[in-house]
Amino acid sequence: MNNRAIHWSIFLLLSLTWGSSFILMKIGLQALSPYQVASLRLLSAGIALLPFFIKFIRQTPLNKIPMIILSGVLGNLLPAYLFCIAETRIDSALAGILNSLVPLMSLLAGFFLFRAPIVKKQLLGICVGLLGVVMLFVVKGVDAGYWYYGLWIVVATICYGLNIALVHHHLKGYSSLQLGSIALFFCAVFALPVLLFSGFFGILSGPSIPWSSLAASVTLGILGSGVASVLFYILINKAGAMFASMVTYALPVVAIGWGLVAGEQISWLQVVCLFIILASVYTVNKAKR
Repeated sequence: MNNRAIHWSIFLLLSLTWGSSFILMKIGLQALSPYQVASLRLLSAGIALLPFFIKFIRQTPLNKIPMIILSGVLGNLLPAYLFCIAETRIDSALAGILNSLVPLMSLLAGFFLFRAPIVKKQLLGICVGLLGVVMLFVVKGVDAGYWYYGLWIVVATICYGLNIALVHHHLKGYSSLQLGSIALFFCAVFALPVLLFSGFFGILSGPSIPWSSLAASVTLGILGSGVASVLFYILINKAGAMFASMVTYALPVVAIGWGLVAGEQISWLQVVCLFIILASVYTVNKAKR
């Protein structure tokens, strides 16, 4: 198998892994609370990457550890809980569509925090992306009991954007696997008390254990956070950051596919909004080149 085929194989596997995260959260939430699903995800991911943590923690300067922990909070801890809370009221497909805002939030975070320049085409892409999000809420219907749950995901994408800007400006020279294993270890440490006080172990001692929700949550952590971090690191090294960033375009497509399989209502107007958001991401990425 040539290098190009290997690159595309990793790309597709990564897209399926990350794109499936949204439906796995929904399955987990069938019997568990959002705090339990998110905590299980973080704990599973931390355990899955523990061998890498043991290796890399010795190679990492002590003064960089607080910055890596902050990166983990922004890039994993807060989004994990925000996504799960949001998916108690919104479809997994809609969550996947809104997640495509991450590159735009990264650009804005770099501009406001580190004064990274924004060219006119990038500004146009941001405006188009925000228009797509507004249209998405309008298409779904602005209901006081519904719409702000979608905003939790927008907040999560802001956290992702802040983390990307933080890593780019303060943690250069460290691999994604090194940063991910250390960050997720401390996220697991933070998540463990939440799991303990959420009544989770009472569920395990009950008469009917929700195995499907447990399996989905653990799979979400091992694959969606743990293995996906390794795949993304490999893809960046083998094919370059630009090719790896194209995963952004595939995630919502996979999320919509799983949403259709799960019987979620997805209108053609939502798909139009998706293409508007992806067009804005493409505009921003093209302007970077």
